[in-house]
Amino acid sequence: MNSSVTSAPWRNRVERKLTIAKAINEAIAQEMRIDPRVFLMGEDIGAIGGIWGHTGGLLDEFGAERVRDTPISETAFIGAAVGAANLGLRPIVELMFVDFFGVCMDAIYNLAAKSSYHSNGRFKAPMVILTAIGGGYSDSTQHSQCLYATFAHLPGLKIVLPSNAYDAKGLLTAAMRDDNPVLFMFHKNLQGMGFLGTVKTAITDVPDDGYEVPIGVANIVRPGRDVTLVGLGATVHQAMEAAGRLSQQGVDAEVIDLRTIVPLDRNAIVRSVTKTGRMLVIDDDYRNCGLAGEIIATVAELGVPLRAPLRRLTYPDIPTPFARSMEQFALPNADRIVDEALNLVTGAAK
Repeated sequence: MNSSVTSAPWRNRVERKLTIAKAINEAIAQEMRIDPRVFLMGEDIGAIGGIWGHTGGLLDEFGAERVRDTPISETAFIGAAVGAANLGLRPIVELMFVDFFGVCMDAIYNLAAKSSYHSNGRFKAPMVILTAIGGGYSDSTQHSQCLYATFAHLPGLKIVLPSNAYDAKGLLTAAMRDDNPVLFMFHKNLQGMGFLGTVKTAITDVPDDGYEVPIGVANIVRPGRDVTLVGLGATVHQAMEAAGRLSQQGVDAEVIDLRTIVPLDRNAIVRSVTKTGRMLVIDDDYRNCGLAGEIIATVAELGVPLRAPLRRLTYPDIPTPFARSMEQFALPNADRIVDEALNLVTGAAK
């Protein structure tokens, strides 16, 4: 992936490549070493090291006081994290699958998101909720959703979604240092877990020093002039693959990695569409009232001159199928992005 941020500040060091899981692990460990207020809670995050592989070794280094395995009790431990954050600690809590948010939503959107507003700033909620999203591996309806638009709809939360290991470490570090509650969503297919398969372009060079990737700043991962492809998380990699194929057909696609859903870098999107005159948003969350529609509305409301109608490629408004063939049919992919982009450029858009 051509990312302008992957190596610029550390040109003279030896490069090393990490998975997103290892980058998350490193970010947590480094922050816990320098800030005694940071602690970790969740299911299987201690001795097992997290089912997503990003908390291994933390229990041995920091002990059970700061790395706390919990029962299956999301309402309890996320509620406890809100209270701890209100009192000055900086908890990191793992909601193993975002699909489980229903049982603890009150703690997230009524307590964490509104603490500062309720108290006129006296009680902040500096906490990070880690959660896995995404399908593609036949885990059916309750373990495959993205749902980021659901949280983006609620004021008071920041939401980040890295597409690669460099951004994962930098965004998580920024999230842990933020005084607001941050939902850190990671796509399972990008974690680098062998049993899920691995998108190799998500494994990137990661500096061993601590650093932040600012929350709210999108990244132009591929410049272009003919059409803007907007993605986040896994769809960034699909868009990059599609852009490579489009270039062979004479279409120069610009690819934007949103990185952050809230706050959304609307200026980066508008600048790109002003240049290309065309936009396709690739969104693996549900279509109805989704992020793709919000991005399209942003461009439409500003009256940006266009050469083709704005388009979106989303997950359909259906529960995720269990059958692999049906699930793959529903998910966005590079083939469909190429088709949609070519339609836009040739004027055949529906």
